[in-house]
Amino acid sequence: MTASIVPIVEGQSEVEAVPILLRRLLAEMGLSSVIVARPFRVKRTKVVRPGELERTVEQAVRSRTNVGAVLLIMDADDDCPAQLGPFLAQRARQSTSVPVSVVLAAREFEAWFLGAKESLRGQRRIRPDAVAPQNPEAIRGAKEELTSNMSGSRYLPVDDQPFFAQAMDIAMARAQCPSLARLFRELERLARHVLSAQSGG
Repeated sequence: MTASIVPIVEGQSEVEAVPILLRRLLAEMGLSSVIVARPFRVKRTKVVRPGELERTVEQAVRSRTNVGAVLLIMDADDDCPAQLGPFLAQRARQSTSVPVSVVLAAREFEAWFLGAKESLRGQRRIRPDAVAPQNPEAIRGAKEELTSNMSGSRYLPVDDQPFFAQAMDIAMARAQCPSLARLFRELERLARHVLSAQSGG
């Protein structure tokens, strides 16, 4: 059996949505044989504490079967992804022998949906005239921005995030959102390592 990539995420909605997104990305790469394990969930406030990220990675590897790599996906919020990401990655790699990547959505996971908003028209109450904003990753409050594009309701992460992860035009979102493009690159790197290790390469 091919080894798995274990995502570490911070919210219940990401537990459902991240595997959907990662499997779609792997399919786009032609690497669908790589398994995405059920995500390991941890609060962001806990991860940034000294020693907690390291313990989280150890627990994630122990709790899943045949782990080949770990991928931490979190919101950057108001932090600089270019600074926080490498710092977290360095810490995470100290606690496991498997490859680890850290990708921070700038600023929120939902910014990726904003980048592909036209492809979501008519889906989950998104208005038929909705247009992606310029530089969606600069928006603080992507969830509220999505709500403003919904007719008669508000964005509910647990319900809407998995659906949008399946429905959005990934190429459109990658073109608008550098952090999603980074996720694509890091996932491909991990996936190819997993396959190479599996084959003894």
